[in-house]
Amino acid sequence: MISLVLADDHHVVRHGLRILLETKGDGFSIIGEAEDGIQATELVESLRPTALVLDLMMPKRNGFEVTRQVCKSVPDTTVIILSMYLDEAYVLEALRAGARAYVLKSSTSDELLHAIREATSGRRYLSPPLSERAIEVYLDATHASSQDSSSLLTSREREILQLAAEGRTSTEIAAALSISKRTAQTHRSNLMQKLELHSQTELVRYAMQKGIIRPGD
Repeated sequence: MISLVLADDHHVVRHGLRILLETKGDGFSIIGEAEDGIQATELVESLRPTALVLDLMMPKRNGFEVTRQVCKSVPDTTVIILSMYLDEAYVLEALRAGARAYVLKSSTSDELLHAIREATSGRRYLSPPLSERAIEVYLDATHASSQDSSSLLTSREREILQLAAEGRTSTEIAAALSISKRTAQTHRSNLMQKLELHSQTELVRYAMQKGIIRPGD
C-alpha cells in the first residue's frame, strides 16, 4: 500500500486528486491533506507517508522549502511535485531540493499515477516534454552551477522571506512561526543583507523570480 499526503492550497484540487487516486490508483491510500506548507510539513512528520504530492506555490511555506525540510526530517517519504509551471528554473530547484518527480498539472491522470509509482520505486520522473535526458542535464547543472544566493539562507530565513514577500508584518510573521517579533525582525534583516536587498519591492521581486510567490499574491 502506498500511503499519500496531498498538499495544495485549493480545496477543489485536493478533492479532485483524492477522487482520482482513490478510484484509479490501485494500492493508494490518502491519509492526510494540507492547505499550506507548514501544515504539509507537520503532517508528513507526524504521519510519515510513503509519498507527499505537493504543489509548488503554497502559502506560508513554499513547495521548495517543504521539500527540503521533508527530505531532511523524513527521508523515507518521497516528494512528488505537482505544478502548473514548465520552467527550467523551477524544475531544477525542485530536483535540487530533493523531489523525485515533477509532474505538470496538465498531465493525464494515468501519467500522475505512473509518476507516483516510479518515484516511490526509487526512480526519477519528469513530465513530457521533459525527458530522461533532461533529468541528467538538470542534475549536472545542479552540481556544476555556482552557489545560488538563496542557498545562503537558513530554513527559518527562507520561511520569513516568503511570509514577508506575502506582505506579512513582523508581528504576523512572529505569530505564524511562534517566535518573538524581535527574532522575526532580526531574521528579516539578516536575509535582506545576505541577498543584498534594500526594500520591500526588491524582496517581492526576488521572491517572484525564484518562484516563492506568484504574481498577485
